[in-house]
Amino acid sequence: MNYSQRLNKVIPGGAHTYSRGDDQYPSNAPQIFKNSKGVYAYTPEKNKFLDYGMGLRAVTIGYANKKINNAAIKQIKNGNTQTRPSLVELEAAELLVDLIPSAEMVKFSKNGSTVTSAAVKIARAYTGKKYIIRCLDHPFFSYDDWFIGDTDIKRGIPEEYAKLTLNFPFNDSVALEKLFDKYHNQIAGVILEPSTMGHPKEGFLEAVKKICHKNNALFILDEMITGFRWHLQGAQTLYNIEPDLSTFGKGMANGFSVSALTGKREFMEIGGIKKLGSERVFLTSSTHGAEMSSLGAFIATIDFYKKKNVIKHIWDFGTKLITQSNQIADNLGISEYFSLSGVPCSPVFTTRDSNKKISLPFRTLFLQEMIKNKVLMPCIALAYEHKDREMKFTLNAIEKSLLVYKKALEDGYQKYLVGEVIKPVFRKYN
Repeated sequence: MNYSQRLNKVIPGGAHTYSRGDDQYPSNAPQIFKNSKGVYAYTPEKNKFLDYGMGLRAVTIGYANKKINNAAIKQIKNGNTQTRPSLVELEAAELLVDLIPSAEMVKFSKNGSTVTSAAVKIARAYTGKKYIIRCLDHPFFSYDDWFIGDTDIKRGIPEEYAKLTLNFPFNDSVALEKLFDKYHNQIAGVILEPSTMGHPKEGFLEAVKKICHKNNALFILDEMITGFRWHLQGAQTLYNIEPDLSTFGKGMANGFSVSALTGKREFMEIGGIKKLGSERVFLTSSTHGAEMSSLGAFIATIDFYKKKNVIKHIWDFGTKLITQSNQIADNLGISEYFSLSGVPCSPVFTTRDSNKKISLPFRTLFLQEMIKNKVLMPCIALAYEHKDREMKFTLNAIEKSLLVYKKALEDGYQKYLVGEVIKPVFRKYN
């Protein structure tokens, strides 16, 4: 059996994240990696790929950074977990509260789904209301029922529970206000990302917050992706908007597993134990939520960010990558079919067919050709160790890949694509 067969035999989906699955990659993609260093990933056979997936956006400096690894190892030697709170747990919490202006308290966990669900629980507990509104255009908030029940993959989720989540389009505060009118005094909170493929329209985030507060609902920002990438203090600081609650993860600890729910004390402390006589809210409680190695890595990562100005580097690299990639497409006469865009610190590429319609087959073809040229680009997650050498290598790979792309626009992708077309994660049927 090959690696894919072995993986799917023992792991549902063949990986522990659906976006790592076979159906998300062309047939020539490496099936498994043994190790990574900097911004390069290596197969067991020692095939080397320049990586832009970067651990599903979790690695923002570079794989296996010595300083960050040593900070984690130090905490492993300290025991890695304790019977009571650890010193590094306190230091990490104080660091995050000092760093994020809207954070007065923090609850750590291991993944984003846990803390977004905790934010939803706080909103419901604090307001005594049952409905949650989430932004429809933001692809993933949690593996829990409150979110998945509002996607096409509803199997296993009671309909009664799924109906408690509503949705609205990004940048459309009018649609949001209509939901509040329809479900008058029944909405506990609104959760959305501050930004994804582009900046929010001027005044949009302020309008969402105003609508929430006018209706006694909580305003929640999910900064799982934008945090520690858009700005060291989160996109909320870049856009000058202060949420009631916010969630962070991915770039917090350069690939080590840690996430955080933060917010105003008024809301966060309902999960506490010091207000005697108040009804208890069982917020989150996990044995490994404050694992010392990950929190040590988090502290070291923030120190690295500050000393090396990581955020500026990512923005500068992304700006250059967008400009020069689009110039290549323009030179080939296919700029209407392939382009890079988005917020420079997190570029996105768009693939269109000969009719100028968004195309998964052409996306698959582009990924296939990039892999042929030793670049893995399921998305564009930039890291500090993407430097000039990597830029040159990437642009060369893009030019070679777009030459094939151009031929496929003329002859049809079927002539050039080997294997199956990649599929959306959120689809009803396999």
